[in-house]
Amino acid sequence: MERRKRAKHPFIIGLTGNIGSGKSTVARLLRAWGYKVVDADELARRARENKKEELKRLFPEAFRGEELDTRALGRLVFSDPECLKALEALLHPEIRRLLEEELKGLEGERVVFLEIPLLFEKGWEGRLDGVLLVKAPLELRLERVMARSGLSREEVLARERAQMPEEEKAGRADWVLENRGGLEELEENLRAILRAIEAKAEGAREGR
Repeated sequence: MERRKRAKHPFIIGLTGNIGSGKSTVARLLRAWGYKVVDADELARRARENKKEELKRLFPEAFRGEELDTRALGRLVFSDPECLKALEALLHPEIRRLLEEELKGLEGERVVFLEIPLLFEKGWEGRLDGVLLVKAPLELRLERVMARSGLSREEVLARERAQMPEEEKAGRADWVLENRGGLEELEENLRAILRAIEAKAEGAREGR
């Protein structure tokens, strides 16, 4: 995997996983344990606000007056590949700009995590020092998302199909965190991976 050309602080780890994998739970644990986590979904929300007028011109049917209906937008773009491409072409450059701004403010941190659902799909791994993939069986992921979001099974599957297959991501990630059990098991497995990440960050800092 291509890496950034020189090691420097912060040591940047991508946190990713397909829909319903539990990456947000992992992000909450990391924050609780003192790590900085940048949430790409929050950056996407800010990007949608910044590009609201352009979005309204592209997808007027996804608006209720002046308010964007994100669920309606999701139904539209995940059922039409051309609409999805148009949305990504508009928002992804703005998301990248916002992310670079966030990272500039974190230069004093030792390890920073970037929570990015479409990390591999959009070629972000080459900008990072490592990738942590959160992984769970498809049926369990579907149950989780339907329970929390109110989306139908087909709506969740449409989002799943828009992502790279989980097994392909597992083959490209540096660390794979299985999330098929309870919280205690997840915490134990995550702490083991963090020890490996911290060791790698220390080696990069010392130039080994």
